[in-house]
Amino acid sequence: MTDKTDYTPPKVWKWETENGGEFAKTNRPIAGPTHDKILPVGKHPLQLYSLGTPNGVKVTIMLEELLALGHAGAEYDAHLIRIGDGDQFGSGFVDINPNSKIPALMDRSTAKPTRVFESGSILLYLAEKFEAFLPTDHAQRTECLSWLFWQMGSAPYLGGGFGHFYVYAPVKIEYCIDRFTMEVKRQLDVMDRHLADNQYMCGDTYTIADIAIWPWYGALVQDIVYGASEFLDTASYKHVNRWADQIAERKAVKRGRMVNRTSGPLDEQLHERHDASDFENKTQDKLAAV
Repeated sequence: MTDKTDYTPPKVWKWETENGGEFAKTNRPIAGPTHDKILPVGKHPLQLYSLGTPNGVKVTIMLEELLALGHAGAEYDAHLIRIGDGDQFGSGFVDINPNSKIPALMDRSTAKPTRVFESGSILLYLAEKFEAFLPTDHAQRTECLSWLFWQMGSAPYLGGGFGHFYVYAPVKIEYCIDRFTMEVKRQLDVMDRHLADNQYMCGDTYTIADIAIWPWYGALVQDIVYGASEFLDTASYKHVNRWADQIAERKAVKRGRMVNRTSGPLDEQLHERHDASDFENKTQDKLAAV
């Protein structure tokens, strides 16, 4: 690793595992498992293997929203994947997601268990399976999917770009922070202008587009991720804040945020979720008391 500003790339890049970054041991330039590990399987048709990051939260919010609508088939077991420990490189997880990223879902209600990976794909799969949170009108459905894919394409600038260089990089590089700050603020402005005329991302209807975007940009303006709201002046995006606050008050969102969460207040951490009663009985504050 070098902190020089005049760095010249070598002719052939070589991987240095100890590069000093916080995620140095969780990322690598090759795919495939590093060790054999069978994943646990719970009692419900849907088996989720995840962590309470923004991408993981998308899916747990979706599942809790489906349950709130009365879709009993959306009952799920949420197993914790500790990416800092390399759980995502276990053979069982790689069988579900060859890209070794959370979240990953197995649907065991199908004749042959169906694997689904990539958070946006999981949201779309569940929306189609339960016919919920995805408009049926052609134009509205297209608008919804456009915003869903907007989020999937934009989040790397926020998480992998801004979040990495602003919070996690071992060296603060002005150029990198400026570059991704500019892009994140442009994205916030895109949302703010759109939400000035729309209650949700797809008009007056709450959809998987909102469920996908809120854990990233809603959490950003509420200062839940990166602690950068002052730096980014997120208070100035009044329509985004209105939207973010409105979604944050949904009961299913509050529950979904707790699942597979390993940081923050103990009463908001539910490391694994296997039954609805776990929210009352198995949060970390309850387990610590026992």
